[in-house]
Amino acid sequence: MSRRIIPVADVSAVPVVSGPVQTPSGVLRDTLSRPLRDLRISVTDRCNFRCVYCMPRAVFDKDYGFLPHSALLSFEEIERLARLFVAHGVEKIRLTGGEPLLRKNLEFLIERLARLTTPDGRPLDLTLTTNGSLLARKARSLKDAGLTRVTVSLDAIDDALFRRMNDADFAVGDVLEGIAGAQAAGLAPLKVNMVVKRGTNDTEVVPMARHFKGSGTILRFIEYMDVGTSNGWNMAEVLPSAEVVARIAEHFPLVPLEAHSAAETAQRWGYADGSGEIGVISSVTRAFCGSCTRARLSTEGKLYLCLFASAGHDLRALMRNGSSDAEIASALAHIWQARGDRYSELRGSNAIAPHSPEERRVEMSYIGG
Repeated sequence: MSRRIIPVADVSAVPVVSGPVQTPSGVLRDTLSRPLRDLRISVTDRCNFRCVYCMPRAVFDKDYGFLPHSALLSFEEIERLARLFVAHGVEKIRLTGGEPLLRKNLEFLIERLARLTTPDGRPLDLTLTTNGSLLARKARSLKDAGLTRVTVSLDAIDDALFRRMNDADFAVGDVLEGIAGAQAAGLAPLKVNMVVKRGTNDTEVVPMARHFKGSGTILRFIEYMDVGTSNGWNMAEVLPSAEVVARIAEHFPLVPLEAHSAAETAQRWGYADGSGEIGVISSVTRAFCGSCTRARLSTEGKLYLCLFASAGHDLRALMRNGSSDAEIASALAHIWQARGDRYSELRGSNAIAPHSPEERRVEMSYIGG
């Protein structure tokens, strides 16, 4: 059987934008005046789960061809690019995957990134998203290396349903143990993300809220998104966030909370009794493109300007072809300044049709959520 890599490199790569040399000023804006503030770095395309909405086993089977180690950015290359992004205004870096804790010696990378500071001397908000399966044994070393916070993906509290969804027979208890370990290590505030798919796990909305209410953990519900082409996305399987909030409010009265910042993706709701909060991320029914400040760096060094992108800019080629820091920093500036991505807004306004199944787009497992 032939091996497959999604996305295929020669399809997704586009020429890096060039132009007059630009020195980083700490403020970089795109065509819609959105600043560059957040960088998500995928450190591996591998995962030990086979979640149906991300890495379905029918596609990511035993014959699937993951990227060879030589194709991945080295820790030195990641640190170099991160430093240049920070010079342009990035204040938050999130490590993703695949499952980032599968990357060997990840703590060494975190130590490197934790030493970076913003142009005015502030430490970065250095975070990581994980499925939690390896977190119990890793939490203390991650914190000691300089990680600030973690977000754990958990799509059901019912063990049987969770095992079916991760399709790798991992138990809920393993993830809960990881959450407890992260809390004990001081990786806080800890967030738990639940992707809600109507007809699959939407019965878990209230049980998940009940479990984490009063725990100090912030539970966030994410609408099932049309990312990539391998998950068979269907709008009928989207449970709107408004319905999620309504279901929870029937059991636990909620009050709206103000956003922490204009770029925050989640709408916040607090329990009326003061026992914590939930969030809803409505990327399908309530687009937040207008405040998007995020760039995404793939495992092998392609820069994507939108989660729904179909092409990335090859920064690895710049580094391995001998470009200087000044040349790479200038290229980053030109790329961001040309950015006009707002797929979710256009999809929601019917200005464009949803992606067709034939169109090759970046996969969530390849670039992180």
